[in-house]
Amino acid sequence: MPQLLPETTTPVESALPESALRGLGTRPFGVYVHVPFCATRCGYCDFNTYTAGELDSGSSPQSWLDGLRRELDLAARVLGAPPRADTVFVGGGTPSLLGADGLASVLDAVRGAFGLADGAEVTTESNPESTSPEFFAGIREAGYTRVSLGMQSAARHVLRVLDRVHTPGRPVAAAGEARAAGFEHVNLDVIYGTPGERVEDLRASLEAVLAAGVDHVSAYALIVEEGTALARRVRRGELPAPDDDTLAEYYELIDSTLAAAGLRWYEVSNWASSEQARCRHNVGYWRGGDWWGAGPGAHSHVGGVRWWNVKHPARYASLLAEGNSPAAGREVLTGADRHLERIMLELRVVEGLPLDALDAGGLAEARAAAAEGLLDESALDSRNRAVLTDRGRLLADGLVRRLAG
Repeated sequence: MPQLLPETTTPVESALPESALRGLGTRPFGVYVHVPFCATRCGYCDFNTYTAGELDSGSSPQSWLDGLRRELDLAARVLGAPPRADTVFVGGGTPSLLGADGLASVLDAVRGAFGLADGAEVTTESNPESTSPEFFAGIREAGYTRVSLGMQSAARHVLRVLDRVHTPGRPVAAAGEARAAGFEHVNLDVIYGTPGERVEDLRASLEAVLAAGVDHVSAYALIVEEGTALARRVRRGELPAPDDDTLAEYYELIDSTLAAAGLRWYEVSNWASSEQARCRHNVGYWRGGDWWGAGPGAHSHVGGVRWWNVKHPARYASLLAEGNSPAAGREVLTGADRHLERIMLELRVVEGLPLDALDAGGLAEARAAAAEGLLDESALDSRNRAVLTDRGRLLADGLVRRLAG
């Protein structure tokens, strides 16, 4: 089990052990900013988000932004001589609710605390219904280089089950507006396996994705998370739970359709038109990089130490206003933890996992998995890497457990 550390209550440079700071800057370094605001709550979502009716005056976007600036300044002090950010990812929630000016202020705060590396990737998530040509032009001018749009589906009845409020055609239009504003890299998110989604609905969604001309697609199987409105509907029998066989069939359809259009998988749930189109921020996660997660509920990782912030925006802002850290807790990953996480993350990417990351038992399991058609046997022999086959991608989670021992 990870070694739990006490909550850090003051912004002192000794907040992280020297072992965590050693090598800082030699690994990819990213900044994640969590925007906790949403116009409505989607029934499937269990992220740390709040609608206007769920917050009081102490949780305004301005108090959140004030807290964010304070946390980023704290981060620079804790890290000592922090590296410039290779990537920035603004997620949520609904970052586009801040508007172009608000997102410009977020990026200014990151620049002020860390600076941006040459050629830094700067991404913001956006909901199609809270964007416009003027919005995209504004964030492009502010320095954003990449946009990720939540599409989920092109079928109106599927969007209704997910409690999404945008019209089916709006994501494609928004992607076009982003490209017209000068964004070379635009992602569309798709969710598949929603109760009531038919194969023809998924085909229509994929046709819409390809019509949008984006260079990146993320596709995620619907997970019914406990505590969500969707989970309550499934439990009451109003909706069926997602079916594993259907999810596998839909994944294969997504992969073959995108591949035929020149979008190749580079991580189990992500496809890109080229290496340059890949999301470098997420690649940093998968390859064991460092990142500082700022905002309510955000998680961070530096040199084998992981921590997470308090969730409520008012508590987050008040702690920082008082000169305290917003951290709710942290843990030091053991060697066994880091071994498991490396296998879990690197096995998911197209380059695969180096075999020297496995012990003798893991190597034996890799050979067995290749014989079963789950790993590419030629990559195992010629490149000394465990690389998932098409079938292996469908069974990746179970394979991780086998290789980790």
